[in-house]
Amino acid sequence: MVLGLLLARAGVRVTVMEKHADFLRDFRGDTVHASTLRLLDEVGLGPRFAALPHRLVDTLHMEMQGQPLDLDLSRLPGAHQHIALVPQWDFLELVASAAAAEPGFQLLRSTEVTGLVRDGNRVVGVTYRDPSGETKQMRALLTVACDGRGSTVRSALGVAPRSFGAPMDVWWFRLPRHPDDPGGLAGTFRSGHGVILIDRGDYYQIAYIIPKGADAEIRSQGIEALHGVLVEMAPWLADRVGTLSSFDDVKLLDVQLNRLRRWYSDGVLCIGDAAHAMSPVGGVGINLAVADAVATARMLAGPLLAGRVSTRQLARVQARRWIPTAIIQTMQRAIHAQVVAGVVAGGDPNAPRAIRVVSRSLTLRRFIAYLVAIGPLSEHAPAFARRSAQ
Repeated sequence: MVLGLLLARAGVRVTVMEKHADFLRDFRGDTVHASTLRLLDEVGLGPRFAALPHRLVDTLHMEMQGQPLDLDLSRLPGAHQHIALVPQWDFLELVASAAAAEPGFQLLRSTEVTGLVRDGNRVVGVTYRDPSGETKQMRALLTVACDGRGSTVRSALGVAPRSFGAPMDVWWFRLPRHPDDPGGLAGTFRSGHGVILIDRGDYYQIAYIIPKGADAEIRSQGIEALHGVLVEMAPWLADRVGTLSSFDDVKLLDVQLNRLRRWYSDGVLCIGDAAHAMSPVGGVGINLAVADAVATARMLAGPLLAGRVSTRQLARVQARRWIPTAIIQTMQRAIHAQVVAGVVAGGDPNAPRAIRVVSRSLTLRRFIAYLVAIGPLSEHAPAFARRSAQ
């Protein structure tokens, strides 16, 4: 959606295909980071975003085997020293409505991409199923795969990402939140268990960390076992864990950490999770995907308007975005190995050494806060997409 908006403002004709009729789905990634908030200001959507129902988080509190670790976002550069928690469907509708004001933009809902159209070795468009169920073709100078870790376009290209593995999966669910409950974003990790509570106003969005591949085994223990762990980790939840009455309300996130070696082919480019699935560690996946979109728009708007996009130009997009992606994924792999793996295995009851070191260093905590909220090589809106506040 962000890429569509930016390209349309450059004068490029853009079609975004969304296979669902609306955006009303249970997204887990509802964070809008400081660099994305800055982008919204640059394109004139800051006031409209501020009017959406949202929560601002300026501190992140973690407790790892009894060792506290606090990240303070109040020292971030720029106008936003926080992360916003906002329903992703509201964010998407905001961007979609802004894009719809551009004459060259169209959003096709209930439209599912099913494959690629080729002319020799070059991708020249997609096949898709329209709302009536009829299969059609749409040709395009460039096809951009923004369709996530299970990308249909990537599969049609016949390429697979290199997997770096992950020691955990995540259960996502909700519990009611009372006005006097702890706010913000907080996590508690003890031997064999990890719980992250995200303050969403009148409810908590909860991530419960489980060992990789252990979903079926742990579910067999019954929902009461989960209730017990939650009360042990966050005692104030005791009066409401019963609202989680069955595992029907517990969704599994199969944690993946991977990256394509080559993000493009002639006529097609993969960005976001289609190019590099991120671990939920740090909650940075959306931030990186939006940055990919900004760099893509800035670097390819000119070639698109000129009517020719070469593989060399697509390679430049990957070169630009590979660096921050590799940096963050390297850090996530280290956290998986040195922190998460030991906790979910229920081994050493002491806090990992890396956590003890970071908790004692203000400089390291500020550096990590910057990487989470802004990220390396953050992107600014190109001049052609900037507007005054709307």
